[in-house]
Amino acid sequence: MAGKYAALREELAARPRTWLITGVAGFIGSNLLETLLKLGQRVVGLDNLATGKLANLEEVRGLVGEECRQAFTFIQGDIRNLADCRAACAGADYVLHQAALGSVPRSLEDPITTNEANITGFLNMLTAARDAKVQRFVYAASSSTYGDHPALPKVEDQIGKPLSPYAVTKHVNELYAEVFARCYGFETIGLRYFNIFGRRQDPDGAYAAVVPKWFAALLGDETVCINGDGETSRDFCYIDNAVQANLLAACATNPAALNQVYNVAVGGRTTLNDLYGLIRERVAEVRPEAAVAAPVYRDFRAGDVRHSLADIGKARQLLGYEPTHTVKTGLVEAAQWYIRRFRPEFD
Repeated sequence: MAGKYAALREELAARPRTWLITGVAGFIGSNLLETLLKLGQRVVGLDNLATGKLANLEEVRGLVGEECRQAFTFIQGDIRNLADCRAACAGADYVLHQAALGSVPRSLEDPITTNEANITGFLNMLTAARDAKVQRFVYAASSSTYGDHPALPKVEDQIGKPLSPYAVTKHVNELYAEVFARCYGFETIGLRYFNIFGRRQDPDGAYAAVVPKWFAALLGDETVCINGDGETSRDFCYIDNAVQANLLAACATNPAALNQVYNVAVGGRTTLNDLYGLIRERVAEVRPEAAVAAPVYRDFRAGDVRHSLADIGKARQLLGYEPTHTVKTGLVEAAQWYIRRFRPEFD
């Protein structure tokens, strides 16, 4: 690890600050928590446990020392409740807003609940953070905002029409953040995540992401289903890259970097067929019979874009973002976690 991120980590360790992470018991939130506690920061976490898991928090507590554990305060609350948001924001220097209802299919089935969490909840958090005089509000945006815009790679200032209710909510988040910056002088930065994967990503449920779902299936001798012909491509991005982007965004000092949105990705494209092959290779190292496991192809999924690829030049230039993990190196680390969870006898 080198460059701006390494310098920032040293600075944070030398001068601890207070952070609020919403959605702290979720996949990305718990990884942010782990990193910040290991850097000696004070952290408040807010989560209603609708999709987050207390097991994630327990795992983090087991990975950090007693002093770090004492620096963490958990609030079980809901971003749809303004009072919970205000209580969580009190005394925070930075907010890392990860809480949301993800998943395109979930939003198609239940747009109202998605709207309540992702728009009403987002506005509650913006308002509470502004009123608490938080220094910076960094929020999880989404590559779904690019919608039907055909150009590749995706550049931040060129978006199309949304393809799902979920995409609508994430676009509205960006609009609200821009308005709060313009009307109230409140500093925000949005991070358009591109298919983040890694440790503690949940493989269970109807809306699970493909990486953990496929690891779990292949480790358990189950069939993997691929939507479409497998040539759909994504810019898969390992969790450590997303954590880096959050910390750099929260602590950015360049005025030009503020009140912007950034792609968070590696700037590469991997097809679902290639991804399946890479995961199968990792699983075959501990379960050799997986090497010949064939996937089953089914219909394309409604609301999905065909191809996605990020231009990360803006984040590099203004934030100093530099991915530390490729898809392959990220999958090597992710495999270790999934093997420990699902087939500990192979670890």
